[in-house]
Amino acid sequence: MLLNEFSDGVEIDQVLLVREAERRQRRDGGDYLRLQLGDRTGAVVCMVWEELVEAERLARAGEPVHVRGRYTVHPRFGPQINLRGLEPAAPGSFSLEDLLDGPVRSVEQMEGEIRDLLNTIQEPHLRVLLERVFGEDSELWAGYRVAPAAKYYHQAYRHGLLEHCLGVAQAVSAISATFPGIDRDVAVTGALLHDIGKLEAYTEDPQNIDLTDAGRLHGEIALGYYRIRRAIEDIEGFPAELAQAVGHIILSHHGALEHGSPVVPCTREATLVHMIDNLGGRLGSFDRLEKELAPGRRWSSFDRALDASAFFAGRSAALPTQTVVGQPPVPAREAA
Repeated sequence: MLLNEFSDGVEIDQVLLVREAERRQRRDGGDYLRLQLGDRTGAVVCMVWEELVEAERLARAGEPVHVRGRYTVHPRFGPQINLRGLEPAAPGSFSLEDLLDGPVRSVEQMEGEIRDLLNTIQEPHLRVLLERVFGEDSELWAGYRVAPAAKYYHQAYRHGLLEHCLGVAQAVSAISATFPGIDRDVAVTGALLHDIGKLEAYTEDPQNIDLTDAGRLHGEIALGYYRIRRAIEDIEGFPAELAQAVGHIILSHHGALEHGSPVVPCTREATLVHMIDNLGGRLGSFDRLEKELAPGRRWSSFDRALDASAFFAGRSAALPTQTVVGQPPVPAREAA
């Protein structure tokens, strides 16, 4: 059973992935272990109050673990698992495809689409820069095609960066002709490169996406800007104004100083990339929330990324079901 199918009171006896494990202090001075457990449809909190050393050994971030307990929905704290026991996940008792989220499109399709987009760039220096980043033999490309786009809110899975940046670049390409004065080659290049700092900012393990030391100390914007700046400096004759235009897109793509950008967008191209990037992130949050939504539900819970609940009009409005792991679904009205 997937996490979005759990209902209040259901008994759990299955493998889940440990997303986070953090030892915290109780009010009485003792410790407890706060776990975040999940699968490809979402995550739920679980507290461990006893035998913490053994629990920490079993429940390490990125590891599958066999969980026994009861799923409850607390009126104040929301969904959680009242734990009865943790055990090692036996080989063959779970599928990573059920535990790890991923893009809707195949990697091969996205790779083909990004090659098609690269072939439309006319400016010769930008073509050289993009070839050094996206060439099939490039170390950057090897990391770019598998990296996540985020830790939580959108495309927080393997190949998420490729999916996100491709979507932003395709939208930027399509809209560039709508508004006068936009240099399409610069805008598309900036869209493809705007998040490249995430190659250094996030860990490579798809089962345990987290910030690296460099990501925490420098931030993905600075890491991305200096990586592309170094690449540009190795290209003979790269025009200074062109380098400035691309660098400005990377530095300003969060759109506001309070959101981490050292500068705000001051060109048409940077403004376009920021707006489409922000749109892509917000729509990615809808994808995440719909995957987490229980069958028969049309409204999500409040989401911090959207600052609202999300509504999915196309979903069936059928009654939710009351289920128990290992037994067939029973309509909620009958279960009552």
